[in-house]
Amino acid sequence: MDQKILSLAAEKTADGLQEFLQILKDDDLTDLLQNQAVRGKTAGALLKAIFKGLPYSEEAGALKRLKIYSCCIQLLESGDLQKEVASEITGLLMLEVHRFPGQLLVELANEFVSAINEGKLTNGKSLELLPIILTALGTKKENLTYGKGELSGEECKKQLINTLCSVRWDHQYVIQLTSMFKAVPLTTEEVEFVVEKVLKVFSKLNLQEIPPLVYQLLVLSSKGSRKRVLVGIIAFFNKLDQQHNEEQSGDEYLDLVTVPLDELRHVEGTIILHIVFAIKLDFELGRELLRHLKATQQGDFSSICPFSIALLLSVTRIQRFEEQVFDFLKSSVIKNFKDLQLLQGSKYLQSLFPNECCISTMILEVVNNSVHSWDHVTQGLVEFGFILMDSYGPKKILDGKTAETSSGLSRMPNQHACKLGANILLETFKIHEMIRQEILEQVLNRVVTRASSPINHFLDLLSDIIKYSPLVLQSCSSKVIETFDYLSFLPVQTVQGLLKAVQPLLKVSMSIRDSLILVLRKAMFASQLDARKSAVAGFLLLLKNFKVLGSLSSSQCSQSIGVSQVHVDIHSPYNSVANETFCLEIMDSLKRCLGQQADVRLMLYEGFYDVLRRNSQLVNSVMQTLLSQLKQFYEPEPDVLPPLKLEACILTQGDQVFLQEPLDYLLCCIQHCLAWYKSRVVPLQQEEEEEEEGFYQYLDDMLESITNRMIKSELEDFELDKSADFSQSTGIGIKNNICASLVMGICEVLIEYNFFISNFSKTKFETILSLFMCYKKLSDILNEKSGKGKTKMASRPTNSFLSMKFVSDLLTALFRDSTQSHEESLSVLRSSNEFMRYAVNVALQKVQQLKETGHVSGPDGQNPEKVFQNLCDITRVLLWRYTSIPTSVEESGKREKGKNISLMCLEGIQKILGAVQQLYQPKCHQFLKALDATDKEEEEEEVSVSERAAFQIRQFQRSLLNLLSSQEEDFKSKEALLLATVLTSLSKLLKPISAEFVQMLSWTSKICTENSCEDASFCKGMLSLLFNLHVSCKSPVGLLRDLSQDIHGHLGDIDEDVEVEKTNNFALVNLKTAAPTVCLLVLSKAEKVLEEVDWLITKLKGQANQKVIPEEASSQAALTNRPMEKSTIIQLGTLLTFFHELVQTALPSGSCVDTLLKDLCKMYTTLTALVKYYLQVYQPSTGIPKNMEKLVKLSGSHLTPLCYSFISYVQNKHSRSLKCTREKEKTAAGPTAMARALRETRPIPNLIFAIEQYEKFLIHLSKRSKVNLMKHIKLSTSRDFKIKGNILDVVLRQEEDENEEGTASEHEGQNKEPAKKKRKKEMKCLS
Repeated sequence: MDQKILSLAAEKTADGLQEFLQILKDDDLTDLLQNQAVRGKTAGALLKAIFKGLPYSEEAGALKRLKIYSCCIQLLESGDLQKEVASEITGLLMLEVHRFPGQLLVELANEFVSAINEGKLTNGKSLELLPIILTALGTKKENLTYGKGELSGEECKKQLINTLCSVRWDHQYVIQLTSMFKAVPLTTEEVEFVVEKVLKVFSKLNLQEIPPLVYQLLVLSSKGSRKRVLVGIIAFFNKLDQQHNEEQSGDEYLDLVTVPLDELRHVEGTIILHIVFAIKLDFELGRELLRHLKATQQGDFSSICPFSIALLLSVTRIQRFEEQVFDFLKSSVIKNFKDLQLLQGSKYLQSLFPNECCISTMILEVVNNSVHSWDHVTQGLVEFGFILMDSYGPKKILDGKTAETSSGLSRMPNQHACKLGANILLETFKIHEMIRQEILEQVLNRVVTRASSPINHFLDLLSDIIKYSPLVLQSCSSKVIETFDYLSFLPVQTVQGLLKAVQPLLKVSMSIRDSLILVLRKAMFASQLDARKSAVAGFLLLLKNFKVLGSLSSSQCSQSIGVSQVHVDIHSPYNSVANETFCLEIMDSLKRCLGQQADVRLMLYEGFYDVLRRNSQLVNSVMQTLLSQLKQFYEPEPDVLPPLKLEACILTQGDQVFLQEPLDYLLCCIQHCLAWYKSRVVPLQQEEEEEEEGFYQYLDDMLESITNRMIKSELEDFELDKSADFSQSTGIGIKNNICASLVMGICEVLIEYNFFISNFSKTKFETILSLFMCYKKLSDILNEKSGKGKTKMASRPTNSFLSMKFVSDLLTALFRDSTQSHEESLSVLRSSNEFMRYAVNVALQKVQQLKETGHVSGPDGQNPEKVFQNLCDITRVLLWRYTSIPTSVEESGKREKGKNISLMCLEGIQKILGAVQQLYQPKCHQFLKALDATDKEEEEEEVSVSERAAFQIRQFQRSLLNLLSSQEEDFKSKEALLLATVLTSLSKLLKPISAEFVQMLSWTSKICTENSCEDASFCKGMLSLLFNLHVSCKSPVGLLRDLSQDIHGHLGDIDEDVEVEKTNNFALVNLKTAAPTVCLLVLSKAEKVLEEVDWLITKLKGQANQKVIPEEASSQAALTNRPMEKSTIIQLGTLLTFFHELVQTALPSGSCVDTLLKDLCKMYTTLTALVKYYLQVYQPSTGIPKNMEKLVKLSGSHLTPLCYSFISYVQNKHSRSLKCTREKEKTAAGPTAMARALRETRPIPNLIFAIEQYEKFLIHLSKRSKVNLMKHIKLSTSRDFKIKGNILDVVLRQEEDENEEGTASEHEGQNKEPAKKKRKKEMKCLS
């Protein structure tokens, strides 16, 4: 039969074939075809012949064709055919599709849909035909029967695709089905159907099946729905990551059910590569990705997740998107840090947003994930890390100082961003070996090329990198050695930071160390002073870190050395004996510095103490060097006064006078080294020979002799009496200033030395007092000569030479030492109030220095642990002194001039609390524990920070209550302000939910409510404390409203005829404090609340933008956002009542009026933003909330009309001040008053514009919502025009010519008409 069909098909006409096929039954034909296909014999030719003999024109032939077609599809799906046969049949079937009538195509397509739905597909080969069938169907123009109705071919295709996307897809055919749609012409709506279906299937697939499916989906996205594809992929992997993190943090046994992390990360990496490849081919996909992520940036960063960040960093490899992506990531990071900062400062916002996302955590998660072969992400990470460090690192400010804070400070967003950049680079360095050299090179390049800018952040990063793996970095030694060549050209601070960072490398690499020594030796003889100072700094660092065998172990090392470095150091062949030779060579080099400028010598003297402390075997060499230097300026004869050759310390070159030898620093260095030697080395050497002790005995004798002769010396011996010239304009004056400074420094050094050796001897203490009197006389003369008039203790610009440890010991001895045997000797020092004031003042100076620079001068000043311990000891003494002898007690018994010591102690406590919270935040608990003297007995009982802070707070509360209960003339303004500041600092340590916090809040409220005080600074301090406490637990809008009522009551109304009822909510607000103090304070706090509300509205808008299906999501979104909307409206409503009070208040001209006008402008801008939000989210089903309508009504009745009255009030005051100005034109006060008046009226046009914008958008919202929101608002009438006189004259003349009578009558009645008519005429003139 098959042969007959083939022979008939070979004839020229098809009539015979048609007749034969008509006779054959359908089943016979299909059986024949099946047999031939399975055998693989001439199946293709037979099929071709059958199609040739079945005409389309006849219905029977068309139905037989359909039957054959269905049979072929079943054959393909059976899997019984050979590959070549199946391909041939598929090709023939594809060619035949376009000849089928439309109705049969519908039936064929329905067969496919049924097969897919019922899971009848066995291998999916027939799916290649479906896109051809759908495409052919779409081209049919005639109406076709589909279901119960008739549709065009295109509509049938759409319905079929819709049906196909709504049935169940077997997971093994998902990729084929998705791929199939590539070949079908699809409308935008049809693409959406398909994309939604595929995205829903994601969760049902095996993880390994997703990358090929994503690839097909990305190819399909070229037809449309790019955004939906990207959003779906990002959301899916974000959800997977979250599930994995939850399971990791939850039950360990859940790990059995989870996808392995390694597999997940590899799949994510593959997906990212697919998307980047797709973006390279279709840039619109990249633009869509950025558009979508930028939209979510305004809301809650919902699409910003580790996966999307990794994707963006990979996209940076495409040049077209590189800059845009980095800019977006930068702005996202800084915005996120700003959001977190805003949240941190507001309990109100925290309650609305308890779990704000942290992008920095996500980025660091990407760094950790990149270990799973994400090489395409790594380069982007490195670039981004450097971009953050370059953009947000510390900046240079005008006076040359750095606008940065030390590591412990609470960082602002920029500093957080910079730190994030450093963390990215450090973590990437640890994980990826291939990228290490590039990171190191870039860091070193920046250190060298940006020397003029602050680069501490790069030095810190370099230090962290080297500490992590000094041995690994040996391979990069050439780059480090190359950097050393630039040392001579870098600032000293940079050199010190760089050498400190690379110090671990010096221990493991001899080549690096030798190169550095060569560079430093050259620098020692360079012509630039900075280069020589750098050489000294470098050599001192080497001496500190290369220990000679037998040196004492030092627990105070500030430079921590990792285990790997120590291991190498011990086993390296050139360690002990070689180190000694090496160190002695360096000492020889450093001795040459003693003939150089004062700055170089000073660096040496400041560094020797640390060298000895770290490398005790160098003691002989160091002490001999210092001794020989001192001998040059020492008078050996015991009778010669003064004992030191001050003339030799000063160099005169022509008219210029310089300090050649900083003798005070030399003596200070000797004193500290000697003290250290006696306390640490001598006890261990008691059995050694006498000669070992020779040099320190000799130095002791010299210092003793200097002390005795300094006491005997008069100021005339130094040529520094009152008659001497101290002006800075003459050579003699400069020389005398230098000499005075040296003598004062020497006195301080000797005071510390004598206290150290005194063993509480009365004679020694008398000596100390004599030295102090010498110091004080000079200090008084310098203060007097400098024209300050008032005597200020230790007001020299230089820092005190007393070490912080000594200050701590001295204060403890003066105020706390009650040992009987010490009583008599200490009475000598205690008898002098001036000396005690001096001791406290130096403590204040040290704390101030610590706050400004992060360290203090003197031994161990760079050691945070030691400094912290000294701070605790000093605070304990100052606290005891202040609480034991209150200022009032001290004042009553005081006969001499000078500062109150108790008050100075309080000032010290205030400064120290600030320094501890600034630099030692994590140690606050330890600090409070150190202050509590009774704690030692109750060590087993753990006391919380809040309880400890509350204990200290109670002491200061008592002091403040005593002060407030004193007579008005006895009220001490400064002490009250200091107490308020101390209480503010301590209150920050209370937990907002603790009982101690509640007690503090109620106590502060009571003080502000019941105590009337006319001191402005104290009032501001206490109200600021009250606001801080309020903000820590709730929104302060209620407090603002109450204070505004008080201000209105005390200052009166802008309408002089209205008498305002005084509310007296807070007694601290009175006529003297209400303006400008309290007024400016409440306005600044209101501004902060407005900023928070504005942020909240932006968040709401962002969340509204992210809704994908508005029809379904609108009601859901409304429910989700309703609490936030309600909260926002309540905040604005209360603020509105606050402004309602202030705009009626007769505020004095100046900053109050200016600030109020600006804040009103911000208020209306925020109200406009809220109206715009409701315009954006309005749905007829939800409408406008009733409380929003109330807010609009309140603004129309209680604020806008009063704003215009206030503007009139300000303008009237302005015109009166201008009138006064004209009267006083010749006086100096005229221009000042004019400038002030102009400044105050400048914000008025901005306010009017803001009001009009608000009303404009209210009208839009009214039209859209069909709710008349304007019924309570009277449209604005006030305007601020700049009238052009020449145009006005021309228009008026024209009007007079046209209608002279009308114009005349109008001008006569102008004075009686309301302002509105006048304004209309003006508008006509201007037009």
